[in-house]
Amino acid sequence: MNVAQNIVAGLDRILTMELVRVTERAAVAAARLRGRGDEKAADQVAVDAMREELNRLAIKGTVVIGEGERDEAPMLYIGEEVGTGKGPAVDIALDPLEGTTICAKNLPNALAVIAIAEKGSLLFAPDVYMDKIAVGPGYADGVIDIDASPAENVASLARAKGVAVSDITACILDRPRHAKLIDAVRATGAAIRLIGDGDVAGVIHTTDAEETGIDIYLGTGGAPEGVLAAAALRCTGGQMQGRLILDTPEKVARAAKMGISNPKRIYQAEDMARGDVLFAATGVTDGNMLAGVKFGRTYITTHTIVLRSSSRTVREIKARHQDMDKF
Repeated sequence: MNVAQNIVAGLDRILTMELVRVTERAAVAAARLRGRGDEKAADQVAVDAMREELNRLAIKGTVVIGEGERDEAPMLYIGEEVGTGKGPAVDIALDPLEGTTICAKNLPNALAVIAIAEKGSLLFAPDVYMDKIAVGPGYADGVIDIDASPAENVASLARAKGVAVSDITACILDRPRHAKLIDAVRATGAAIRLIGDGDVAGVIHTTDAEETGIDIYLGTGGAPEGVLAAAALRCTGGQMQGRLILDTPEKVARAAKMGISNPKRIYQAEDMARGDVLFAATGVTDGNMLAGVKFGRTYITTHTIVLRSSSRTVREIKARHQDMDKF
């Protein structure tokens, strides 16, 4: 067995279930502040919980997608090293609370999310907007094209799925910048599910359209969230394209410092999350795919999916935690 195979085996053996504990702990911490109206507090407790659990893992981890630059985030900042330092070297993309506003308002689809890949495998993306389009597994390559019109993409997907355009549902962030996009999709006869926040969840929902009712994701959102979403799609066989929106000289310069030489490049999911990838997400609030954390009198329940790209394994874990002190 060569070195690369050893690393992959190590990721699988050590981290698959350990990642579940990482997102579970962050989700439970955030869930205690659901509906309290304090986004910063909910995010902070999730960050604290995730970092503490990450530092228990036998990895040499580097955060490449995190809470921001070192001067913006005291913990889980980009470049921070986590883990015990004894284990495989890995890149980490994370969002301890994806959907801070959602959690503060106790609305659907807030998640605790993390992805881990071999060192150098995750896109080191600046914190800018990214234009995104994504579909779930089961379609031939090229069924979507970020340069095609919304009407062309919806029609292409309907043909590939063997249904009428009116049977397609697109997920789009409800933002003023998407007004023309929303009008264009509705003009085709397709349905739209607007979401207030949480575009990682929006993209992930395309991976199981029968369960979520979402066939395609369209629109612009954060580039870091795009990398996390791409990691999930790599694990399920979905397709995604993204292009950074570098519309000022400052953004172009900042991206160049992160190794991005072509500001107009179209990234496929495989470009954003290469090699063997592990991904985990735990529900904070109830959503289309995952139930939120439930607090019983003598136990806590969590609902998590954990995915691996090399085996296309999707594990769904519903856990009852009777040792409540660990949280």
